[in-house]
Amino acid sequence: MAHRTELERLLAATLEPTRFKDYGPNGLQVEGRDQIRQLVCGVTASLALIDAAIESGADAILVHHGLFWRGQDGRVTGWMKQRLSRLLTHEVNLFAYHLPLDAHPELGNNAQLAKHLGWAAEGRFGDQDLGCIGALPTAFESLDALSAHVEQRLGRATIQAAGDGRPLKRVAWCTGGAQGYFEAAIAAGADVFITGEISEPQAHYAAETGVAFIAAGHHATERYGVQALGRQVAEQLGLQYRFIDIPNPA
Repeated sequence: MAHRTELERLLAATLEPTRFKDYGPNGLQVEGRDQIRQLVCGVTASLALIDAAIESGADAILVHHGLFWRGQDGRVTGWMKQRLSRLLTHEVNLFAYHLPLDAHPELGNNAQLAKHLGWAAEGRFGDQDLGCIGALPTAFESLDALSAHVEQRLGRATIQAAGDGRPLKRVAWCTGGAQGYFEAAIAAGADVFITGEISEPQAHYAAETGVAFIAAGHHATERYGVQALGRQVAEQLGLQYRFIDIPNPA
């Protein structure tokens, strides 16, 4: 068991959220009961995750995508009312860490995705150094071969934008909705860039620069950081821990 403030301090010390300019508040977003025995982790603070966590007996939920974002309407109606109502009625704490969780060199989404796929970062690029780049342990002779490896490891289909067919030796990646980092990945010397989503411009950039692009799923690429973080802080504080995966096609 641990007090809420102990968990809050440990998470802040681990992720250093004040170093980041983010799109929403990092840290405790909804205050619940003081004492925490069970910590449930998930990717997004959806109603499905909140309900599953309550059923599991959670005292606190730790997520990557929290409830509050810059530019939101701000009114507590509809889906926001439902989510907040469940958390407040059951006195469940909600902690959320966005860019700090992406960036952590060991527990972060980018580090954990690379570990899951079998490579490691050798450098950083892009805004706030969120993007990672490194050498593939073994060069892939085709985009199809690398895509098949990613699909097998993540358990979902990918979307590819072909480059010029070069052997894929250097890979850049940034989890989630980081398709806007593609140009920076190209400039950093990548042969292929992997992220969660693709937008209209990326197919043209791939064709015109020769650098391949793989969209492997926003949710699918961001499942691993919160698990690593949750396991570590739960072990340090003596908490029960559970990861609940709510499937998402995006």
